[in-house]
Amino acid sequence: MAFNVSEFRSQMQFDGARANLFDVQLVFPGFANPGNAARKSTFQCKSAQLPGSTIGTVPVQYFGREVKFAGNRTFADWTVNVINDEDFVVRNAVERWLNAINSHRGNLRTAPAGGPTSYGTDATVKHYGKTGKIIKSYKFIGMFPTDISPIDLDWGSNDTIEEYSITFSYQWWEAVPEGVF
Repeated sequence: MAFNVSEFRSQMQFDGARANLFDVQLVFPGFANPGNAARKSTFQCKSAQLPGSTIGTVPVQYFGREVKFAGNRTFADWTVNVINDEDFVVRNAVERWLNAINSHRGNLRTAPAGGPTSYGTDATVKHYGKTGKIIKSYKFIGMFPTDISPIDLDWGSNDTIEEYSITFSYQWWEAVPEGVF
């Protein structure tokens, strides 16, 4: 096939999806969210990913030959990057969430975070088209934080806003069917 710009352009009917048109809707358990952390997180989640998944393989040896069969699906952790405001509302909520799952001093779980349905929540990432219409959306089921990164402080960091990342584990994701939005 010869190089043909017109053919390429004809296949890009919508001018390409843009990676900067998205929002993240985190849901915090009641014990971790004293106020508006969920609402603020929608504005402060600076970057995220549309999820991926992997189907493992089960290799079986047969007459000296490896035969592969489809295995189980696994879901990698999900990380969002957050810009920090001076009220630390989102970070404080995540720290409370992590502490309820496993406390710093006692290595214990608090009663409100007693089981996976208590400390796991659902979250959504929505990807928008250039017209503002949602073009793809994913829901993360049974999500909980496993890591919050440090915030670097530096006397030489003029004219910058603090950022940190939160890593979540979750049970699985679901693509939200078109038209449900």
